[in-house]
Amino acid sequence: MRKKLLALLGSPHDHGSTAAMLDRAVHAAAAHGWEVTTVRLYQKQLAYCKGCRVCAQTRSCVIDDDIQEIAALLRTCNRVVLAAPTYWANVPANVKNLFDRLLGTAMEETATFPRPRLSAEQEYLLLTACNTPFPFSWLCGQSSGALRAMHEFFKTAGMKRIGSAVFSGAKGSAALPRRTEKKIERFFR
Repeated sequence: MRKKLLALLGSPHDHGSTAAMLDRAVHAAAAHGWEVTTVRLYQKQLAYCKGCRVCAQTRSCVIDDDIQEIAALLRTCNRVVLAAPTYWANVPANVKNLFDRLLGTAMEETATFPRPRLSAEQEYLLLTACNTPFPFSWLCGQSSGALRAMHEFFKTAGMKRIGSAVFSGAKGSAALPRRTEKKIERFFR
């Protein structure tokens, strides 16, 4: 049985640096036999979370839009690759909204700490592109802030982190540095 990869693009630019990172991951995964489904969040209909919290009990959002498709893919994949650009040391609004909308899919609320609803057998890889050059992208908390926000969602959901890659100083360039390409490719060997 082929392993399933869910590739999520959280950038509005289909041909930018963040998309190039995701494309590298998708090609590496396909070359190693993964079945890949790519979702471009900016092309999906995703209303904003209303904070009703019904999903915490039902495991499904009450808003009828593309979140149901993404939630089903998330539940059944072996690995997720989330590629999101760094915006103000965080993720873009559509990625944060995705996390909000997947509350009931990802976790069960308890009296103490949330209980994961996804599997520790599922893995995740985080990719981000940041305009700030290295080492300032890391030292000033830009790319590390974006990675922290993404990691928090998947960790709370119960999934296993396999790593991350950052393309610092990415402004105006969709051409990835070779070392970044190699790092991404290693996650699929």
